[in-house]
This record gives sequence, structure tokens and C-alpha cells, in this order.
Amino acid sequence: MAKAIHSMIRVVQERLSVNFYKSAFGLDIADRLDFETFTLVYLRNAEDDFELELTINKGRAEPYALGDGYGHIAFCVDDLEAEHKRLTAAGFNPRKIVEFNREGALLARFFFVADSDGYQIEVLQRHGRYR
Repeated sequence: MAKAIHSMIRVVQERLSVNFYKSAFGLDIADRLDFETFTLVYLRNAEDDFELELTINKGRAEPYALGDGYGHIAFCVDDLEAEHKRLTAAGFNPRKIVEFNREGALLARFFFVADSDGYQIEVLQRHGRYR
């Protein structure tokens, strides 16, 4: 059986991205691999071995066009309201909390927040299938 191990995004400023994911989601650098034309930074936390891979192409200054193909990465938390308040206080400007119901039952409570490159991150309350 296959195991998901990481998702990759391209970022412009390594420091800003690493600081955002550390502050917002407690992700620390698990590994950093520097090459001649690019750097790979793998981020993870104690919750899981799944990693976010940041690819930094050296010499790139302009933001990436995210296009309409990128969806989002999602994190689940124990206390959605507390995380929303914490991210707001940190100046990350999360969007409002939304409840998503299906057939009269709560499916999910969540909000989105953008990182320094404009990637959208979904933050979900631990509930149901989102654990």
C-alpha cells in the first residue's frame, strides 16, 4: 500500500515561508537540501511524518502564478476558535469560520488562511473524518 509522504509548493522567500509555517502550524525544518539552482526544505511537526516540501528556485524574485489548478493543503486542530484567534493575533488574517453541513448534519467547521506566497491553507476542527 502506498503512503503519502509530502506535498510540494514553490515559494519565493524561504525565510518568510519557514516562519509562516512554524508560527501558523508548528512545522519545523526536518531537512534542508541545498543544490546549485534550488533548495528543498522539508517541514513537519510531531503530529505526523507527512511533510510539506518547500522548493526555492534560486534567482527567482517574482511571485509564482498559482493558477486555477492548485487546491489547498489542510490541517486539523482541536480548538478551531482558538486557532483562528491566534492566527488573527499573529497578523495572518484568516478568513471567517464556516460550517459545512450535509443532510442536516455537521460535516466540517473550517477557515482558510493564506501563506506568504498566497497558497491557501484550510484549517479544520477535528471532527468526523477530519482527524
